[in-house]
Amino acid sequence: MEVELQLESHFAKQLEGLYTEWQAAVVPNPKLLLLNEGLATQLGLSVMALRAEGAALLSGQRLASGSRPVAQAYAGHQFGVFNPQLGDGRALLLGEIRDPQGKLWDLHLKGSGRTPFSRGGDGKAALGPMLREYLIGEAMHALGIPSTRALAVVATGEAVQREQPLPGAILARVASSHLRVGTFQFVAVREQDELLRRLANYAIARHYPDLQVLAGGERYLAFVEAVMQRQAKLIAQWMGVGFIHGVMNTDNMSIAGESIDYGPCAFMDAYDPATVFSSIDQNGRYAYGEQPRIGQWNLVRLAESLVPLVDADVDQAIARLTETLQRFPRLYQQAWREIFARKLGITKVNAEDDALMEDFLLLLDDEHADFTLAFRSLAAELQDMATEQRERLGIPAVPESWAAWSERWLARLGNVRPFAAVGVAMDAVNPMYIPRNHQVEIALAAATEANDSRPLEKLLAVLAAPYSARPEYLPYSEPMPGSFGPFRTFCGT
Repeated sequence: MEVELQLESHFAKQLEGLYTEWQAAVVPNPKLLLLNEGLATQLGLSVMALRAEGAALLSGQRLASGSRPVAQAYAGHQFGVFNPQLGDGRALLLGEIRDPQGKLWDLHLKGSGRTPFSRGGDGKAALGPMLREYLIGEAMHALGIPSTRALAVVATGEAVQREQPLPGAILARVASSHLRVGTFQFVAVREQDELLRRLANYAIARHYPDLQVLAGGERYLAFVEAVMQRQAKLIAQWMGVGFIHGVMNTDNMSIAGESIDYGPCAFMDAYDPATVFSSIDQNGRYAYGEQPRIGQWNLVRLAESLVPLVDADVDQAIARLTETLQRFPRLYQQAWREIFARKLGITKVNAEDDALMEDFLLLLDDEHADFTLAFRSLAAELQDMATEQRERLGIPAVPESWAAWSERWLARLGNVRPFAAVGVAMDAVNPMYIPRNHQVEIALAAATEANDSRPLEKLLAVLAAPYSARPEYLPYSEPMPGSFGPFRTFCGT
């Protein structure tokens, strides 16, 4: 049954010392631009009520019952440099929604004005980046990758000053929580052991409740292991669709194992492990191929923060945490292997398959082949798809240069089941449509510069069914044309 928006305030009640109570800035003319009706229904909320009251409620102009807005505190390593105090400089946690299954979800505003953590910023957000986060979050969700999602985008009716005045907006974001590695760093650097224990227990109760049966340091050691397992799988999923987060700072790594903070992220067209889109990542720290390494680096920062809880003997705590963290490469490699095996139609994967997968990626790298379409080409070959049908869908033919590798691959597939059935299974895990960078920019430009939301709505519809090839969606599968120029992303702050 749908209900009007009612919130709980567990974070505010249980974690005093990790926030400042705050209110959203007053905006002149809030207007609901996008409402995620599917997400609202999943949360058990009334779409009708949100249509009527969402502009005020989801911009912080009016508080829902039970709401206790707070700006969360956290620290973080930004491009490897530690900042002991970051925090929600333009955001507020309004509270938690309890869905019909009893699960709690954070409702969080982005672009809601200055807070004590603003560090000189204006606390506002421009419409374009907020629409972009809505779009990417929905694409990730449709791809089956854990992600924060936007419940709504609300126009504020005011301009925000960047290089030029831009229309302002607020994003209402839903997440399993907004606890980050940086949240733990904030407490650890201040040596607040009692608060650190409360924070860890809160995170465990919310995200890893099975660990509550463990006592003492074993609980917190198991917590690091559990976060590590989720992050290994998440990053492997990113790699499987060519997603590049772009700013994997420790304050952007979610304890819940969700993709969070879609700033300068983008999806790769031509396969290249060194691909970087972010304008501020000049040294390639967060390049596509570096993401697994950075994931482990961030987990080490989490483990450092939890040393006091794991063992009173610091050396013993470090030794036990180190032993745990050393399992990350194996966990990640297993997750990566399983994902890429499915992408290649291999059902019973083993470590010997790594060479076959890696050699295929080397082929793609050498030929600057499109990462997304390459796997659809292989699947079409298995299904003996006619040339005319491939061209109507935008699926390239398998090039002759892949012949030697293809022989190895077909031999690996063997005769367990018909190749056509393998191709169908591959299509179910290899997207036909990703947020192609040029299509994203075209849609955002239309929405922000021409007040035309139709291209954005069409792109959202395409990305909602990423595995189903349709001739009418041909432009959305095509790689970025060379005339579009080198693509760069920006944080959008």
